[in-house]
Amino acid sequence: MSIEVKATKREVQGTGASRRLRRAGRVPGIIYGGEAKPQNIELDHNDLWQHLRKEAFYSSVLDLQVEDTKQMCLLRDVQRHPFRQLILHVDFQRIDATHAIHQKVPLHFINADIAPGVKLDGGMVQHVMTELDVKCMPKDLPTFIEVDLKDLQGGQSLHVTQLPLPAGVEAVLHKGEDPVVATIVVRGAGAAGDEAVEEAAVETQVTTEKAPEKK
Repeated sequence: MSIEVKATKREVQGTGASRRLRRAGRVPGIIYGGEAKPQNIELDHNDLWQHLRKEAFYSSVLDLQVEDTKQMCLLRDVQRHPFRQLILHVDFQRIDATHAIHQKVPLHFINADIAPGVKLDGGMVQHVMTELDVKCMPKDLPTFIEVDLKDLQGGQSLHVTQLPLPAGVEAVLHKGEDPVVATIVVRGAGAAGDEAVEEAAVETQVTTEKAPEKK
């Protein structure tokens, strides 16, 4: 899936120039990567704001139209004002249709309400991960990965290697790793329940420490 984004070349640079752009309803940005030199661009603030409200914009291949040139890229960084609804700067990375890419993709959890551990045991689902780092060709990049919890029992955990990934997509894992994606914790389940809670807590800590800051 690709999303079209329009931009124009940015000729002037510097803090003062960027402030003037923002007052005029424009957002300064940059495109980098590949064999071409980094290119300074500007985008319409309202258009970009609407794009950023959609989850898919963060995990899709973008067709960035800079005047008469179209470039495939990924969103890499967004700088926001600390309390105003204002985008300060945006970074895009060029990609090549013939080379694999790494990208974080959101996880969509389904059927938690009919999971045996919830419906029969009264357990609660803990989402240990909310996104997954994947490797694939640009044409195969999914906007999200579905996580079906319908068979999960109380005290059980679902791991990354158990996820059915789309064709051409693989999870990026360190050797020997198989992080917990979700677990069902049943209160009063004794040692098994305590073990599931402890495992989920450890996996959450490891995942958080390894994941870059969400933008």
